[in-house]
Amino acid sequence: MVIKNVNLETVCGITSKIPENQLIEFAFAGKSNVGKSSLINGLMNRKSLARTSSQPGKTQTINYYNINGQCYFVDLPGYGYTTANVKVKEQWGKMVERYLHKTKMLKAIFLLIDIRHEPSGNDKTMYEWMLHYGFHPIIIATKLDKLKKSQVPKHIKMIRTGLQMDADSILIPYSSLTKQGREEIYELLDKLLEEEKQ
Repeated sequence: MVIKNVNLETVCGITSKIPENQLIEFAFAGKSNVGKSSLINGLMNRKSLARTSSQPGKTQTINYYNINGQCYFVDLPGYGYTTANVKVKEQWGKMVERYLHKTKMLKAIFLLIDIRHEPSGNDKTMYEWMLHYGFHPIIIATKLDKLKKSQVPKHIKMIRTGLQMDADSILIPYSSLTKQGREEIYELLDKLLEEEKQ
């Protein structure tokens, strides 16, 4: 996938209507400080179109990025931000649930997990929730550059076990620093776009 044109087309807040898009959507979900904005920026070859922040939990909207006029990257609000109050957390849950219910164009969900740690309770809940809705999340194990090469297989196994992933479920380790894993994600996106044309 070569990304030439990127346009932040729609921003949905708590009360916004979920748009009825004609192009397929790839959604990105993950804990607040997992590096979601860095991944999206890395894939889009943009430094700061998706807002990164030193304050986790900054994305409180659903953001739709039109990619090459052929698909959307949908940036879902980060979950599990510990200092967010109960009302904010409830609203977050409703927003994401509404998105999963209403969208008809969602082709795949990428769920980001920090490769350094065992999946949290929120990660597991999110994964199970997505399976419940009939999706098979593609796991992106972020912050790969924070581990030594020799540690990587053990940590990948830890995530697979923690989420009780099927053997054929996809997990891609990714580093926003070195962009390792980006080509694999591009290849996967190309394959999914190709399937859609058939």
